[in-house]
Amino acid sequence: MSITMIPYSVNIKLAARTLTGTLNLQNKTAVDWGWQGLIAQGCHSSILIIDPKTSQTIQVLERHKANVVKVKWSRENYHHSLSSPYSLRLASADSAGKIIVWDVVSGTAHCEIQEHSKPIQDMDWLWTQDASRDLLLAIHPPNYIVLWNGDTGTKLWKKSYAENILSFSFDPFDPSNLALLTSEGIVFISDFSHSKPPGSGGKKVYIASPHASPAHTKPVPAALPAPTGAKKALNKVKVLITNEKPTAEAVTLNADCLQLSYLPSKRNHMLLLYPREILILDLELSQTVGVVAIERSGVPFIQVVPCAQRDALFCLHENGCITLRVCRSTTAPDESASDPEQSVQELVYDLRSQCDAIRVTKTVRPYRMVICPVNENNAALTVSDGRVMLWELKAHVSKPTVNPSSGLSPLYAPVAFCGSPLGQNQKKIQDLSLNTMIGQSLVSGADPPPPTLQQEVQLKFLLTGLLSGLPLPPFALRMCPPLTTKNINHYQPLLAVGTSNGSVLVYNLTSGLLHKDLSVHSCEVKGIEWVSLTSFLSFATSTPNNAGLVRNELQHVDLPTGRCFAFRGEQGNDEPAIEMMKVSHLKQYLVVVFRDKPLELWDVRTGTLLREMAKNFPTVTALEWSPSHNLKSLKKKQLLAREAMARYTTLSDNEQSSVESSVISLLQDAESKSEGGGQAISAREHFVFTDTDGQVYHITVEGNTVKDGARIPPDGSMGSIACIAWKGDTLVLGDVDGNLNFWDLKARLSRGIPTHRGWVKKIRFAPGKGNQKLLVMYTDGAEVWDTKEVSMVSSLRIGRNVNYRILDIDWCTSDKVVLASEDGCIRVLEMAMKSASYRMDEQDLTDPVWCPYLLLPRAALTLKAFLLLQPWSGTFTMDITQVDYTEKHEIKGLIQEQLNSMSNPFYLVWCQMNTGLVVSQCRLFGDESDLQFWTVAAHYLQSFAQARHLSVPVPEGQTPAEGTQATPQGHLDIYHDTLCESFYFQRFQLERVHLQEVKRSSYEHTKKCADQLLLLGQTDRAVQLLLETSADNPSYYCDSLKACLVTTITSSGPSQSTIKLVATNMIANGKLAEGVQLLCLIDKAADACRYLQTYGEWNRAAWLAKVRLNPAESSDVLKRWAEHLCSPQVNQKSKAILVLLSLGCFHKVGEMLQSMRYFDRAALFIEACLKYGVMELIGAAFVDYARLLRTLGLRESAAFWASRAGGAGEQLLEELFQGEGACKFNSCLNV
Repeated sequence: MSITMIPYSVNIKLAARTLTGTLNLQNKTAVDWGWQGLIAQGCHSSILIIDPKTSQTIQVLERHKANVVKVKWSRENYHHSLSSPYSLRLASADSAGKIIVWDVVSGTAHCEIQEHSKPIQDMDWLWTQDASRDLLLAIHPPNYIVLWNGDTGTKLWKKSYAENILSFSFDPFDPSNLALLTSEGIVFISDFSHSKPPGSGGKKVYIASPHASPAHTKPVPAALPAPTGAKKALNKVKVLITNEKPTAEAVTLNADCLQLSYLPSKRNHMLLLYPREILILDLELSQTVGVVAIERSGVPFIQVVPCAQRDALFCLHENGCITLRVCRSTTAPDESASDPEQSVQELVYDLRSQCDAIRVTKTVRPYRMVICPVNENNAALTVSDGRVMLWELKAHVSKPTVNPSSGLSPLYAPVAFCGSPLGQNQKKIQDLSLNTMIGQSLVSGADPPPPTLQQEVQLKFLLTGLLSGLPLPPFALRMCPPLTTKNINHYQPLLAVGTSNGSVLVYNLTSGLLHKDLSVHSCEVKGIEWVSLTSFLSFATSTPNNAGLVRNELQHVDLPTGRCFAFRGEQGNDEPAIEMMKVSHLKQYLVVVFRDKPLELWDVRTGTLLREMAKNFPTVTALEWSPSHNLKSLKKKQLLAREAMARYTTLSDNEQSSVESSVISLLQDAESKSEGGGQAISAREHFVFTDTDGQVYHITVEGNTVKDGARIPPDGSMGSIACIAWKGDTLVLGDVDGNLNFWDLKARLSRGIPTHRGWVKKIRFAPGKGNQKLLVMYTDGAEVWDTKEVSMVSSLRIGRNVNYRILDIDWCTSDKVVLASEDGCIRVLEMAMKSASYRMDEQDLTDPVWCPYLLLPRAALTLKAFLLLQPWSGTFTMDITQVDYTEKHEIKGLIQEQLNSMSNPFYLVWCQMNTGLVVSQCRLFGDESDLQFWTVAAHYLQSFAQARHLSVPVPEGQTPAEGTQATPQGHLDIYHDTLCESFYFQRFQLERVHLQEVKRSSYEHTKKCADQLLLLGQTDRAVQLLLETSADNPSYYCDSLKACLVTTITSSGPSQSTIKLVATNMIANGKLAEGVQLLCLIDKAADACRYLQTYGEWNRAAWLAKVRLNPAESSDVLKRWAEHLCSPQVNQKSKAILVLLSLGCFHKVGEMLQSMRYFDRAALFIEACLKYGVMELIGAAFVDYARLLRTLGLRESAAFWASRAGGAGEQLLEELFQGEGACKFNSCLNV
């Protein structure tokens, strides 16, 4: 606790902060979990930043005037360096159409954007890696999409559409594809670019349930029972239809659609969410290929979040239950089977885990769920009452089930991590992320791992954190007695908050955390008064009965024990309501003021009633105790009395008799007043009050005697007095008309100030000797006044600087105020009453937070280098002082704090496996770009090293042959798309086309399936589909001829030449797809790929190369694609590097990384290649990295990497150890 001395008081360091409560309905979708590891959540017009690992609110951003409707963290898919540092950047949008881009660490707005004044419907940062990282796409109602530069607030372009746009979703596999969910259907945009608005209005589609044509409907055997419930829903096949005038049914289907989202786990798949079902669409077929339906008695969906690492869905239901559904592994249709239709009928998502539901009421409803994007095994649920529930998914080893009652196939843990198989004694990998918890789904023809390696697991949700907010307003605030020199050793800045449900919440304002939640009353708490640092009195009044009488509850609460007792005993039933209570300055006496009943005077220390005033006692409108008392003079008299008594008892009898009896009686009187202890002295205290006429009364209380003092006639300029405050020689009165009257008691002067703000609700003086600041509360806000100068210091007014009404006020230190507001928040503010945002790196948090983004850019990169360097250098430590690091002690201290906050860092488990360590470290930093690179690199390094170990010659630029893949590490996950091994990619596409074939419901679908089968080389099945065309179809003749052509194709020279000539003519005349198909028929897929690339169909060419070409030809096509990605107009070098990694062009990757100035990634990658023995040294990359480390101050590490560079690093080594003699230089060379 840091203590700052100011001239007139002792001040405790408290941060400006906001304690938040229940959410507004408009905040429902305002929550996001970023790659940075933090959750942002909108609460009314504020934004909370939550650390999910420690369940702490670490920042509150306040600048919006309207309710926040959307928040989005910027993506971290770029290489981090000193020029592109780690940064906490957040975009938030409100219901008035304003977008603010925040620097979250400093709590300041980077830029503000305003286009219209309606709520922003949706927004997201552009995720293309090498394009500008500052671009933000937003939907401005009713029908505009606008691309903004989030760094400068500049509008780049604006595009309007015919329908109202509700939300959008980017295709995670192709940045030029964007889908808009509109009020009437879906609009697909295929030419999205940051440089110019989409050229056309997009392809409009509507959702419908067509009646399947007889040709594609199989009769249901009579023996089967009629489908019911969810099974019936499964049969309701929905497709996307292009139709300018949708039917009434289609319109209804569109209106019910809650959400649209591309699946990040596999290309060209999309989900549509309805209250009772989730549709999985294959966009190539525009057809439903999977349905997740709820039984009639089931709880409807609110939201679904698709995962990338596995084909799985996190679903949120209306009862707050989160369920995880994982796509079932499929088996291949046996070519020799009598009925190929017995293959997989559709994608099935099995329920694998679910968490507990919450108790849903009128005011408590689940709002939104967010999933950790880094690991995909953590979920956060926001609830309307302000709670945030943090769930973690855990994998438990389970015994193999022989006959599972649920009918579910078992889930198995992965058998490898980052390409490296598990150790002999390891049952499973730690729960680092979803793809280390459950293994890959098996596809047609893929060999499962050996049974000895398979470990069956079950998934369970575990509640790991809970943040609870304040209950619904109104609130009654009271800060504990102020810090003084006497209580400095045990002082805690506690704020008592009385709530509408009768409980009193006590917050520690140093941390902002709840200290105690005390259930004290049965009705709304109206007021709180502290009687010591650890106890307080609170009162509550029930709803009046017909006679206007209530039940009054006045409770004394002891904080350490939580003990409560009724202070007024049995009194309280059926009497006029308590209007206020005031505890005297010395906490000796208590005045209780009632509405239509004379006030009561109590002794706080003994809990006895001293006086109940007579019935003719004036009606009290305002009351305040005087700060003046005679405690000092009493204590002085007591001390003198004790000394005199001591002297008196030592006198002889003769001397005693000579002492006057009057003196003796005086001494005894003084001693009796002390009553045996300093605490029990009954000092004389005063209070003043005003009546309905404005007359001021003065009452003196001493012990159990109450004396009426002087009366001051009313001031004619004042209305009915509403409140009084008294400090030192200053007395301030506030009236119902907004006048403040300042009395200087010493000079006997008064000065009236009309504030023109209406009713003065409450006034309070700031704590601290000589501090004459006054906090005033009005109906429309608050003000701080300096009573010495009689001038206003700061002002807060609803509609001008805030959009919420103030409910209660108090001082929490001599220079900070605390305000309770109608939006359910309690704000601790500086005296200027400006924003409560603060610098996160200056906070004194209860639990240390792991977040490298809080460090200065240089320090964050140093921390990253420190964690990465150690396994390569052969040493390991978590103490930054153990390395040669030339930096200020403050920076070192901050880095060490981050290291200390890593309780049991998970990557230590894998520190012996270099690439595994780097992947884990990328997860730790939330480094999206690094994670993508190292996941692919780790897999292919292991794969090519394995092939080399098995003595299988693999030329650079070709993937290892299929036979070399019988290793435990398997293959890359399908979400890597064309980066996967060809054998696996081909099997996945075959399975997909079989599924499309089963689900087709029109001629168009059948035609698309036949075309895909021809490209995949499945000619027999393609011919069957072509022959299904009915005779009345216009394409009947054409399809029949094509079927003949496919079956009679020969490899003779003339026929090949003719078909090739026809194909090239077709391509030249705009029929690219048809020409490519013909080329594939005559095994000229390599030529087909070249044509596709010539016409800009790069993704299609890569797809065809993967499914049809041999490794050498495929490699040529993909290398050309990589060159295209590197071109300036495309500028996706990072994607090109991933393509080259999948081809094993490791030397080229190392050179590219160095040329892109990704020095750390280049050096670590080359080092990994050397360890796996798949590449020669590029010394210059090591030297560049060593120079970077020298810039960061890590001299020892720089020397290590310079020494690894061979001859290229000698000059740098000389510079590093200049003047330190040849000994150290030579020792580095010998590393």
